[in-house]
Amino acid sequence: MAFGTDSKVFVATLEYQLEGGSLDLASDAVKIALYNDSCTPDEEVALANTAYGAGVWASNEVNDGAEWPAAGQALGSVTSTITTNVWSLDAADEVSDGTSATLADVRGCLIYDDTVSDYGLCFLDFNGAQAVTDGTFTVQFGAAIMTLTV
Repeated sequence: MAFGTDSKVFVATLEYQLEGGSLDLASDAVKIALYNDSCTPDEEVALANTAYGAGVWASNEVNDGAEWPAAGQALGSVTSTITTNVWSLDAADEVSDGTSATLADVRGCLIYDDTVSDYGLCFLDFNGAQAVTDGTFTVQFGAAIMTLTV
């Protein structure tokens, strides 16, 4: 499955955390990196292959120097909350660092923990090619980046 089909949480990251992992989403640096449709994300890969720069995340990144740098941008206002039986991770919508970004064929992104081994938390599908030419690129999150119901 290439981008254009689904958004998923990485199973191995959940297992890592449930078995005593050290992710602290309240204080860790969480980043977003953009990718084209040449990578084939899989939510069931080994933990090491969820990481930024590993597995399918080792190539096909889309960036624009200082406007949207390689390795992505840090998410702002990250929150990790539980309401009743639903845990959610959210952040402010992410906007390119300048107003002259040029990005083409952006199909999705990797959300990852830049503090702990660059482990991937999830990947998000943008439902088709997104682009900007000499402008501002914004990733708008819905009610939450990801939710888990227990």
